[in-house]
Amino acid sequence: MFAPGAKPSFAWRHGLPGSSPDGYVSVLRISTDEGVEGVAIAPRPGSAPIMADLVERVFLKEFIGADPLQRELLWHRMWELDRVYEFPINILGIIDTALWDLAGRYYNAPTWEVLGGYRKEIEACASTSTFSTVEEFIDVATQCVELGYPALKVHAWGDARKDADLCQKLRDHLGPEYPLMYDGSAGFDMADAVYVGDALYEADYLWYEEPMREFNITAYKWLAERVRVPLNVGETSDGSFMNTADFISSGAATFVRTSTEIRGGFTGAMRIAHLADAYRLRAEPHGNTIYARHLCMAIPNCTYYESLVTSNPVVREAGINEKGIVMAPRGPGVGLPLGPHYPQELEPYVVDLAESVQK
Repeated sequence: MFAPGAKPSFAWRHGLPGSSPDGYVSVLRISTDEGVEGVAIAPRPGSAPIMADLVERVFLKEFIGADPLQRELLWHRMWELDRVYEFPINILGIIDTALWDLAGRYYNAPTWEVLGGYRKEIEACASTSTFSTVEEFIDVATQCVELGYPALKVHAWGDARKDADLCQKLRDHLGPEYPLMYDGSAGFDMADAVYVGDALYEADYLWYEEPMREFNITAYKWLAERVRVPLNVGETSDGSFMNTADFISSGAATFVRTSTEIRGGFTGAMRIAHLADAYRLRAEPHGNTIYARHLCMAIPNCTYYESLVTSNPVVREAGINEKGIVMAPRGPGVGLPLGPHYPQELEPYVVDLAESVQK
């Protein structure tokens, strides 16, 4: 079914579209003959019609009759199907994500606990959208500190000189001890990526995230040889843990990104985390989603939960306390409502996916 976005619009770097409050996401709901259900969201723009088409053409015939507790088998089946259908990156893990939600409801435990469970709380990093000026970024940073956020990640303009200047001014304003990170949102070529990387090293930033598009791992290897700031890589690259392995073997990674939405569901996200851990690297869950909260509680080698800050005045995300701590989700499964929950005016456009898998 389609569900409307509820958050105010916000901006990313120059050249990237911002959010829209009237955008739609797609929701996949899976049920079993025992009455247990699971739900997952594909949040990327335009996912709803793609999801409806794939359910009707592919998923119904492939997964009705399957055992929903055989998540590993079904995860591999999705990858086999991807060989033919080339699923969008945000669709590839959606069956898996819904099945992990279903498993939590089946075992009456939160999904992070079913995944293994490592912690029950973690610090939340304030992660900005793109604000207009250096002065506004400094104002937002000040508010984040006052609200208790123990660290800050910056999404700036995608202009190497301006971004480097901003990052140094934030360091000067917040002092030498406050953890800072920077996300380039794939805005640079090699020359500009090196320029910003040098500035981040001088300003003692914890990590430098996705400065270039992630198609060419050799380019990241060369960047790692040219800058000293630690790189955080592999956020939007296809192939889940398989090409995360290439980022790691190239020597480009100190941190890797992991997520359910674009890294192959919970199964893919956990494989990335365990792979990184084998090399004593950190795997940082991406985004301010309920899925990321579960991953943070299940993964031993991560640093922060990413809490998106999109407004000025800053509003601290619900569920984060005055010390900047987010607690583990309670209750069975992921914790999203099973639905259907959608405005009445969308009734003609709803695709009910509740019978996608029968145990």
